[in-house]
Amino acid sequence: MNIKITGTGSYIPANIEKNEEFFNNEFLNSDGSTINAPNEVIVKKFKAITGIEERRYAKKHLNTSDIASFAAEKAIEDAKINREDLDYIIVAHNYGDIRHDSIQSDTVPSIASRVKHLLRIKNPKCVAYDILFGCPGWVEATIQANAFIKSGIAKKCLVIGAETLSRMIDPHDRDSMIYSDGAGAVVLESTNDEGGIITHNTATYAFDEAHFIYFGETYKQETNEDRRYIKMYGRKIYEFALTNVPLAMKSALDKSGIDIKDVKKILIHQANEKMDEAIVKRFYELYNLEMPEGIMPMSIGKLGNSSVATIPTLYNMILKGALENQEINKGDVIIFASVGAGMNINAIVYKQ
Repeated sequence: MNIKITGTGSYIPANIEKNEEFFNNEFLNSDGSTINAPNEVIVKKFKAITGIEERRYAKKHLNTSDIASFAAEKAIEDAKINREDLDYIIVAHNYGDIRHDSIQSDTVPSIASRVKHLLRIKNPKCVAYDILFGCPGWVEATIQANAFIKSGIAKKCLVIGAETLSRMIDPHDRDSMIYSDGAGAVVLESTNDEGGIITHNTATYAFDEAHFIYFGETYKQETNEDRRYIKMYGRKIYEFALTNVPLAMKSALDKSGIDIKDVKKILIHQANEKMDEAIVKRFYELYNLEMPEGIMPMSIGKLGNSSVATIPTLYNMILKGALENQEINKGDVIIFASVGAGMNINAIVYKQ
């Protein structure tokens, strides 16, 4: 028995927010002081570091559960299964449903229960639950689904990553330009086909690193509002990721027994283009090799960082021929890898 992804789907919001849209923002330092540079320079430097030139925001009437259900519908259709046969629906997210212009996150009922409701699934044996694991949430949910199927308690699982980060950003923080909205989904099944999930690896670093990504106040200190926004210590995250993600990927690959030269693609969480390139280069350096050209498909330039949605969306885009000069073929070995709040790291070695 092999556990494979038999269907994929994604939802990329229609609203495009280009870098130029931030020219009128009042960007401030973390202490509330004015940044001594015009916004055009700030945005240009941001693009050079992250690779992001535009990102997608969900329309005002749509919430995380809505766009999660859109991606799920496509994955179910792609897998050609009866939705009533699903044993689990696992939804990775971080902030729940945040209605436009609301300061509250709504997670009761769970996002997974809302998705099951929107999919109109009647079967009570289809268990729906959420996972909060930072940006690596979709990868970890996939690992959990794999365990359920491997143990025999499930045959089919729907795993979704969805987020509306545009509703959690401080307009006075330069990092707000990183984040975006989106959803990606897959169906996993036990099959007799070759390949599937071969090995995986997960770690949580919380002794000193737990609060590298956190909930914080706006940088505009005179603002009188009791609201929190997604914040991060970018330099600490960069150094942490560069040290630890390559090791997690190596651990998973070495456990698989597959030669690194047989890896065709690395689908890494799209957080920062330069950081991702540095991680994958460091990974190959661990084997005394240079990073192969085209090994790391990127979507961040047009889609931004949609957290848990980035990897399943990227995977779906490649399989459907929506990413130029990128393809994944049957028998290809790929690695999924992510890092994020917690601080959590994980990786999966997968054979298409």
